[in-house]
Amino acid sequence: MSTDWSFGGSWPYEPKWFDSADGRMHYVDEGPRDAKPVVMVHGNPTWSYLYRNFIAPLTDAGHRAIAIDHLGFGRSEKPDDEALYTIARHVERADALLESLDLAEATPVVQDWGGPIGLGWATRHPERIRSLMILNTFAHRPPEKVKLPAPLVAFRTPVVGEVMVKGLNMFKRVFLFRAGVTKPERLTRQVKQAYLAPHPSWSSRTPVLVFPRQIPAGPEGDVSDLLAEIEAGLDALADRPVSICWAMKDIAFTPEVLDRLWLGTFPDADVTRIEDAGHYLQEDAYEVIVPELLKLLDR
Repeated sequence: MSTDWSFGGSWPYEPKWFDSADGRMHYVDEGPRDAKPVVMVHGNPTWSYLYRNFIAPLTDAGHRAIAIDHLGFGRSEKPDDEALYTIARHVERADALLESLDLAEATPVVQDWGGPIGLGWATRHPERIRSLMILNTFAHRPPEKVKLPAPLVAFRTPVVGEVMVKGLNMFKRVFLFRAGVTKPERLTRQVKQAYLAPHPSWSSRTPVLVFPRQIPAGPEGDVSDLLAEIEAGLDALADRPVSICWAMKDIAFTPEVLDRLWLGTFPDADVTRIEDAGHYLQEDAYEVIVPELLKLLDR
């Protein structure tokens, strides 16, 4: 049976496609072509559907709303090849897709792995960037050994991780649907269906498993070096308006990440601390975040 990708009308957007070197990528691009673009970048194990409550308010306010699906997520192709899902490859593909759109005066909205991926593009093309919205994410070389929550340690363990993530789909069923939100009742059957649909099988979940295995264990390593490069590039964006909305009940990105790293980089950012939101704050607190985003775009 083919999937109805509108999910009961909750995702009414026309799909757009980009042929990357590694496979076809899906994105949506709504609103006037000549308006200032807002580029929304998701993390793991979500897809552009995470931003469904952002798109209409943005286009209603006259902005252009772009939300991309990384390769391996959403409606993008899902080759069963771990080597394609390193952070460096994700950055290269997002860069290629977004550069194909030739954007100006753009505002990236980044969360989770969308931080290094979206800001990887932004720091390479600072002339395209008007402002930044940061939601619980990271883009800094880890200053010390990284302490990981127990489930992530399990996901990174050979064989155990395969069974938990690719077999039992626990990244979605346990983290996305439960531990990663404070308002699980918002994840209706239809919403859960939308999040489950992209990865129906063992092989399709390979990209979901690679992300936790890409988390740097400390300051050393390829991913940490890439993060350091992005962190250095943020200096070129320090004069742009920056808004940070931070979920204070995120078990992955704690308030310390906000205070130590992000406010170290952007000390003049507007900060909204959301006390009752978890990691997937676009689900828990979109009604707080969207007005802050519109305010940022008006600055």
